[in-house]
Formats: sequence, structure tokens, C-alpha cells
Amino acid sequence: MEALKPGDPGLFTPGSVTWQLHGDPMMWVAGIRALYLQALHPRAVRGVMQNSDFRRDAWGRLRRIADFVATTTYGTGEVAEEAGARVRRIHTMLTAADPETGERYRIDEPELLLWVHCAEIDSYLHVLRHSGFRLTDARADRYIHEQRVSARLVGLDPEDVPADRAQLARYFEKVLPELAAGPEARDVDDFLMRPPTHPLLVPARAVLWRRVAGLAYAALPPYAHELYGRPAPSPAAVNRRLRVTGTMLRCVPARLRWQLPPKHILRAMSRLGPGSRPAPYKADR
Repeated sequence: MEALKPGDPGLFTPGSVTWQLHGDPMMWVAGIRALYLQALHPRAVRGVMQNSDFRRDAWGRLRRIADFVATTTYGTGEVAEEAGARVRRIHTMLTAADPETGERYRIDEPELLLWVHCAEIDSYLHVLRHSGFRLTDARADRYIHEQRVSARLVGLDPEDVPADRAQLARYFEKVLPELAAGPEARDVDDFLMRPPTHPLLVPARAVLWRRVAGLAYAALPPYAHELYGRPAPSPAAVNRRLRVTGTMLRCVPARLRWQLPPKHILRAMSRLGPGSRPAPYKADR
């Protein structure tokens, strides 16, 4: 096995499950599933819609989320901590208002941050495992535990964050009565199905994007389909689609995928050596 070069391995290190899992191309599908799921918490999604230009710059938001995940995963410890501090600083300045009661609340309330975190982690694990990324139950638990670091970066106390699959499942059971597909969730749903694009790219949107977004939506849990008001597809059929899509995307050479800006993984490999290369087989050892 190739040794790592001296250098700052960051908050997770190349030996973590996080390092291997976050380098997989199915993370893009998982990220879209997370947006669908996060939108079902009325207070959380209201904070996003009232404090961002999501309707006109949703692409920018998607890129910023992906950049934050990649930075905190593959960046140095200093860079990751700075990214977390920047997010926390922005959140302290933002509030949202309940249109029915007039109540104004901070968007960095722990329960809202926890919902966003758990929806992301659940989506990453669900999509990657069902698309063929080999991950034992023990390694899945380890991933959830590792992600308490990400929770700390956005302002949560790690002790208040689920540390394994059982705790994560209990969290979703507890929060389910608070979920609903309100007006803001409908806006997110409409965007993800029909994102604004240049007229010349509309055919590509219909052929490519809608298939990706449709797959991410199909991979939602049954209660989410019920809240959105559309029939839930067969889990077996969804899993087949996930595996086919995962197989196709993983056929694209990793070095080619990683050449896309901002090249977090390539920079990490340059810093730490080729032995730090993310690979699915490393996550299941």
C-alpha cells in the first residue's frame, strides 16, 4: 500500500469512511434527494427561502453546498474549520418568519440545523448503498459517527447528533409529525423538476436532468412521497435504477471527474500522495 506523504490530512483523514464515500459520483443524486427531504420541514425550508435567492440561483446554492462538503472532507483542518466558522457566522445573522403566526426565529436553532444534517447524512448513505457502493452496516455506523464532526462545524453539539443507524432512525421517527409539504416545499419541488435554463438547453434538461432529479425523488422514504402527494414507486424498481445509474457514473474515470473545479480531491492527493486516493473498496475493509 502506498504511504501517505507528510501533510495535514484534514478533519476526516484518508482512512475514514467519509473520505471514500464523498468521492463517489452518486453524491450528486444523494444531494438532490437531501434537498427534497430537507424541504419537508416547514421551519427549516422557510429559513432557506426567506434568506436566499433560491428561486433564481438554486444552481449556485447546489454548488455551494457541494463545495462545503468537499472542502470540509478533503481540505486541511484549518481550511475546514474556516469554512465551518464562515457558515456559523452567516447563520447567526439570519432569521425567518412564520407567515401564519408572525413568529420570527433564528435559522441556526439547533433543531433546524439537526434536521438539515440528518437529512443529508440519511440521503448520502441511502443513495450510495443502494446504488452499489459497498458499505457494511458497521462502516455505515462509523460514517454516521464521523459526520458528527460536520455537525459541529455548522454549530451543533456532537453529543446531540445521532451516532449510528439506530439513533438516526429514532430521530426520524421523532421528527416525522413536524413534517409537511408546505408552499416552500412545493417551490423546491417545482424547481428540481423544472429548473430554469437557457432555451437551447431545455431538451437536455428533459432528457438528463429530469431523470437525475426523478431518481433522487424516487429514492425518498415512503412518508416523503405521501407528503408530496405522489405515489411511491416500487423500492425494488428504484434500487435497480440506482444501481444502473451508479454503475454508469462509476465507469467514468475518476481522474476525469475530479478534474472539474474546484478539484478538492486532486489537491488532497497532491498534498498527501496517491495513497490518499478515495476508493469504494477502502470503505468496506
